[in-house]
Amino acid sequence: MDIALGNTDLKTHRISLGSVKFGRNTNVKYPQKFLIPNQKQVSDFISLAEEMGINLIDTAPAYGESEKKIGKAISKTRNKWIISTKAGEKYENEKSTFDFSKTGVWNSVHRSLKNLRTETIDILLIHSNGNDLDIINHSDAVETLLEIKKKGLARNIGMSTYSPEGTLAASGFSDVIMATFNLEDSSNLEAIKKAHKKGCGILLKKVFSSGKCRIKESLEFVFKHEAVHSAVIGTINKTHLVENVNLVSKFS
Repeated sequence: MDIALGNTDLKTHRISLGSVKFGRNTNVKYPQKFLIPNQKQVSDFISLAEEMGINLIDTAPAYGESEKKIGKAISKTRNKWIISTKAGEKYENEKSTFDFSKTGVWNSVHRSLKNLRTETIDILLIHSNGNDLDIINHSDAVETLLEIKKKGLARNIGMSTYSPEGTLAASGFSDVIMATFNLEDSSNLEAIKKAHKKGCGILLKKVFSSGKCRIKESLEFVFKHEAVHSAVIGTINKTHLVENVNLVSKFS
């Protein structure tokens, strides 16, 4: 069931676990309100995900307490998990701030390592503010990520992009790219295909368009493309998690 994530040495399930809802429920684009789960609920949920064969958790400093909760939940099973986190965005007092400077990115990574209770991050992505090309071409972010990788604090680097142009540009330095692709928005498809040809691992975000698209049709749609490796799905509903994994097992 696991599939090689591009040219990395990682293999991931077709479904990966998104963790926005573990730590943040304000300024998020989900159709229904939800309560943030406590530590025990997060730990139980991650245990279920592991039982279902999921092995990648995606998080970010911008997801509130998500990194800390994940760090506690997998402290005894760290070697079973691929951890993907990000740098560049913080979310405090219900407001996002972005910092793509060398100091800002380094500070972010040190915090993430501490929160996640790990010595290295498996996948470290630039958390774009929407201005992909500006970040890539006119900030310290890419150079800093390459430095962090060289020092062994991140095994693989890349970018969580917004635009097809950003996805294409990011494929020049990325081991892994996270891009939007769903029934409502397939604008990234050609860029994803080109990145895949370059050997980038492709993680998808917003596969259900933040809860607006039908689940079965959405999963069939994205996984008919060989360039797609894994869909990062943010849920705290155990039934939905099981259903997603079972659906994917039928056609991928």
